[in-house]
Amino acid sequence: GSSDFSDKEIYIMGNNIEETLNLFENPKVYINSYRDGEKEYYFTDDKLEIQCEVKKEEVSFENNYWFEIDDSEEFVLKLNIKNYNVLYSDQYIYIFHKNKIYKMQKEKEIVKLFKVFKHHDRILIPEDRLKDFGKFVVPNMKFINADNLPKEIVLQGEVVNTLASKILLDVNEEGDILLELKFCYLDTEFNPLERNYINNIIRDNNAEIEVINRLFNDGFELEIGSNFFILKNENDIYDFLCYKIENYMQDYEVLATDKFKSKQIKQPKISNIGVRVDNGLLEIDISKINIDIGEIKDILKDYKIKKKYHKLKNGDFLSIENSDDLELLEEMTTALDVDFTKIENGKIELPVNRSIYIDKLIDSSKNINITKNKKFTSIIDGFYNKSDKDIEIDEDFQKILRDYQKSGYRWLKNIETYKFGGVLADDMGLGKTLQIISLLKSQINYKTTSIVVCPSTLVLNWKAEVEKWCDSLKVLIINGTVEERVKKINQIENYNLIVTSYDLLKRDIKNYEDKYFKYIIADEAQYIKNYSTQNATSLKKLKGEVKYALTGTPIENSVAELWSIFDFIMPGYLYNYNKFKKKFEEPILKQENKEALLRLKKLIAPFVLRRVKKDVLTELPEKNITIMKNEMDYEQQKIYLSYLAQTKKEVAEELSGNSFEKSKFKILMLLTRLRQICCHPSLFIENYKGYSGKLEQCLDLINEAIQGNHKILLFSSYTSMFEIIEKELEKLEIKYFKLVGETPVDKRIKMVDEFNNSEDVKVFLISLKAGGTGLNLTSADVVIHYDPWWNVSIENQATDRAYRIGQKNSVQVYKLITSNSIEEKINKMQERKEKLSKDILSTEETFISKMSAEEILDLFT
Repeated sequence: GSSDFSDKEIYIMGNNIEETLNLFENPKVYINSYRDGEKEYYFTDDKLEIQCEVKKEEVSFENNYWFEIDDSEEFVLKLNIKNYNVLYSDQYIYIFHKNKIYKMQKEKEIVKLFKVFKHHDRILIPEDRLKDFGKFVVPNMKFINADNLPKEIVLQGEVVNTLASKILLDVNEEGDILLELKFCYLDTEFNPLERNYINNIIRDNNAEIEVINRLFNDGFELEIGSNFFILKNENDIYDFLCYKIENYMQDYEVLATDKFKSKQIKQPKISNIGVRVDNGLLEIDISKINIDIGEIKDILKDYKIKKKYHKLKNGDFLSIENSDDLELLEEMTTALDVDFTKIENGKIELPVNRSIYIDKLIDSSKNINITKNKKFTSIIDGFYNKSDKDIEIDEDFQKILRDYQKSGYRWLKNIETYKFGGVLADDMGLGKTLQIISLLKSQINYKTTSIVVCPSTLVLNWKAEVEKWCDSLKVLIINGTVEERVKKINQIENYNLIVTSYDLLKRDIKNYEDKYFKYIIADEAQYIKNYSTQNATSLKKLKGEVKYALTGTPIENSVAELWSIFDFIMPGYLYNYNKFKKKFEEPILKQENKEALLRLKKLIAPFVLRRVKKDVLTELPEKNITIMKNEMDYEQQKIYLSYLAQTKKEVAEELSGNSFEKSKFKILMLLTRLRQICCHPSLFIENYKGYSGKLEQCLDLINEAIQGNHKILLFSSYTSMFEIIEKELEKLEIKYFKLVGETPVDKRIKMVDEFNNSEDVKVFLISLKAGGTGLNLTSADVVIHYDPWWNVSIENQATDRAYRIGQKNSVQVYKLITSNSIEEKINKMQERKEKLSKDILSTEETFISKMSAEEILDLFT
């Protein structure tokens, strides 16, 4: 690199002084350096060329500038700069001169001078511009000693006067702001845009330029052919009126015409909202608002896109930033689908079921006076504040229901009182069925008929539960052939409750056209999550007074099925599907819009009751056992009845021809065949193409449990049944473990540990014999016994893999029993004999041995 310091451009690289780092974008010459204290050593061509002493001081140029007059009589400004080398940083200028480095503050005028002198060592100033040079340039050259200036530049006797500015504001027909500017010096004022103003005043040119630049920066333009400035841009006008005019008034004398004064920034304000319920409608009065209701739609459009203002039709500006009043109106528009263009006299009419939401909405509004009529107030108070005395519970159910179930019953009755609809979304195992049965009992003296529609796997379970908890309710199951079903449907007025499946309802829907129900109850409401399916459309054709949906899954987080369920319980509450999709589904799912999700939750919250086990744990028993009845598939039933007839004949012959001891093994084998058909005919019949009612019920339970974030232990005495279940779980993409007798001990331990700690594996398939003891699976809180075991104690031991020390949740146990089968008879016998002993039977053989011939034959009837 070069070491010639007379060169105009020197670029420093290395650890010299902190301020010289990163100053240069395109270095041409690299000079290596070494720092020792305050000394800098520069090396080029392997030689020590120069050393500098760093002087951290401001540089004075007073002695470096001088002025002279050359032969042409033009003034020449000279700067002795040839021995200087200059570097620029963001804040400072570094000058290398006579082996020293100087640092000085960076000023615009100095930078300009250095850039000029980089290429020229003098500036020629024409005589006719000398005055301007003295006025505009010299005052900014503060580093020049005025005593050194020639008198021709100083202009002896002239003193710059102080500038005062006056502004007159007006508005033209287009709404643009007109500004007339006056410069004032002592007693003289003039418009600088006019050419005939007095020119013999010593003016402060820099101050004048500052004022004019301010106008230009704020968006004012020169109006051609006039003597005023004009502000046309809408955003600039709003900013001027809203923010800047106050500063202008502090800095200048500001006058305004009446027309300008009338151009104001308005704030949207609702002084009062009236809410009333009358003639079956909810009426909201927002007429007490200071803006034209006809413009609200356009105002809210700007508000939603977060504009600062909206320009009203009369030309005024409406400030719409952070407006609580507009937030309220926007909520009404979005959540309640209010069309402000169709409002008459400022009054909005809505269905009464919007009352609960509106009450929450307006009560959260600030600085708005709210007027409510008595009917509206009574609905709100009644919905939230009814006491236990207001809603009595049947004496029998007062003893049966737990506290949270009593609350659920009162909530159901409240929904009924106001003809709303409700979703009872309690976690599985919390007794949704029992709460509905208590509701049905409340109507028993009114001779009304209600209907439950549920999956086919639960039809018999409903009948069994009603008979268990309230046998005074007359229940009719709609099943059988087409003719049988039609006959039953025509007799429903004679029953308190009819129960049918979604599958049969869609086949029979025409037969319900003239029927009217007190309650319509959709059990496992996820069956209608797809609104276009026949399950959903058929259910929604039923006519009734009050509709309830039951589900164990948290529907508030399942936007896709939510609309269809609400379209059943309260048609129109969540609008038509296209509007719902636009307002909620797409913003929530595609845009992850938290405001839309919150708004939706607020809308549905009053009509959804969901409790989970952990919330009501103190009220729950430690272990809750539910018998789940299921019905055989048509093909399955044919096979069962055929084997039953054959088995009954063989058993009778066996008992009559041989001793009981010799017959025991064959009887056991025949019983096993019937039990296997209940589980799934494929267990011993090859190429069976039909279904199993029990398997469908089991898969429904698993799906519901997983959606409710539960973990499941599934026990069966047939390991071959797991092969069938595994295929179904794989179709559903449900991860599982399996433990059978052949599973090695080390693998068992590993699976148990992973199951307890994994959030991904939700199901553990365990053979009854292999998993009866020695396992700790407390991460599971749902136990399913796929088939009944002969010995209840063995079942209980299996259940206790989940229900044991360390279990923090209540354990829900489901025993799947096929109706009208040998399983039902075994279960009844278990219940009967369990009263006599806690450990009656230990094996299948002792089960048979302890039975009489009559008891054995009864199993096959």
